[in-house]
Amino acid sequence: MFRRTATSTKGRSFLHVIKLVSPFVMVVVLQATIAGFSLEVMSSVRAYVAGEAMWSRSQKNAVYFLNLYLHSGEPSQFTHYQASLAVPIGDEFARWALERDPVDVEAARVGFLQGGNHPDDVPGLIWLFRYFNRVSFLQEAIHEWAATDPMLLELSVFGEVIRSELAHGPIEDRDRLRLLSSRLSELNTQFTVHAKRFSTVLGEGSRAIKVTLTCINIVAAATLILLLIWHTRRLMLQRQAFEDALHAEKERLAWQASHDWLTGLSNRRAFEARLQSVLDTTAADSLGLILLDLDQFKSVNDTCGHLAGDRLLCQVSRLLQQDRGPHDLVARLGGDEFGLILPQCSPSTTVDIAERLRRSLELFTFVWDDRCFAVTASIGVACIADGNTTLEDAMRRADAACYRAKEKGRNRVQVDNGRPDVVVVATRPREAVAARG
Repeated sequence: MFRRTATSTKGRSFLHVIKLVSPFVMVVVLQATIAGFSLEVMSSVRAYVAGEAMWSRSQKNAVYFLNLYLHSGEPSQFTHYQASLAVPIGDEFARWALERDPVDVEAARVGFLQGGNHPDDVPGLIWLFRYFNRVSFLQEAIHEWAATDPMLLELSVFGEVIRSELAHGPIEDRDRLRLLSSRLSELNTQFTVHAKRFSTVLGEGSRAIKVTLTCINIVAAATLILLLIWHTRRLMLQRQAFEDALHAEKERLAWQASHDWLTGLSNRRAFEARLQSVLDTTAADSLGLILLDLDQFKSVNDTCGHLAGDRLLCQVSRLLQQDRGPHDLVARLGGDEFGLILPQCSPSTTVDIAERLRRSLELFTFVWDDRCFAVTASIGVACIADGNTTLEDAMRRADAACYRAKEKGRNRVQVDNGRPDVVVVATRPREAVAARG
């Protein structure tokens, strides 16, 4: 059972940790994904820009070498022309493979490699074309690229025509030679226009993508920061709530340790601690100590039950707290015994307070289930002016006075002031109170 409980606790702790860190993990993964996506897009666009430079240079070389071949008839010039022309033709084949349905990825890869692109750039070229060819800037660049297809075909045919004419020897017709050379120049110009437009569109798109992806990364970073702030604040609030709950629990336990659960009065432990504190500071001021025992509590308990006894104790507690000073302490010492500490209280005032308490209890009637009970108390008073009096001495004197009040007939106040048998007797006999009930 213990092992299962420990395992369950560890499982809950692990799930709690996962719950705490999962928002951060998701945002970090999201930002890492966005960053990776951004790098891939920018790398692929850069590969297209590099490929365009290779395409444009090869196209111009093809025109250049074909023009040299036209005037010299050197076979090596025609070989250079074919090698240069293979680069834009390879790119053209790659585009056609990507425009097919379904896409021929392998043919596209071979075409891009023929176009002189670096092998590491080929996957990015294919990926960008396949999934972003509908994006405005890339769509426009592809349109400019496709516009050169007829020109490449014409340049390819043009080379075959020139080779077939030169197979019979150099071209002697100057006009014919000038016409062919002029057409090559026109093709080169047209190629240049589309190549520049292609490069311009890619550049504009690259800058737009950079701005967009930068904004997305900033938003993701801001989201992560806000989430961090929110989560930190949440943890701080949870910690504060935990500390408040812990403080409240400590206060509750401290209150329970020093108070009676039934009446809410201080208990014996708190009463004795307070009495010791007052005795330690009672150098010149007198201290009044009152112990009080209810006379009819056992009768109420035995006749009506413990609920009635508890109700009586609570009502007597409220009565004892009436008109008390801010520094006075009322406590339930146990059972039907109560105690009062009256700091800086003269003997006469202490006796007067004790007599008023006795009188208030005498006039109080406890009612339970249509039955009335007279309530009286035996009260012992100890007036302490000696700063050397110990806690045990003070309690003994007050307890002895209370005991003598019970012996002398109850419902009375017995004062212990160092002289034995000094008693203040009740003004109304106990029997009269019983008759009233």
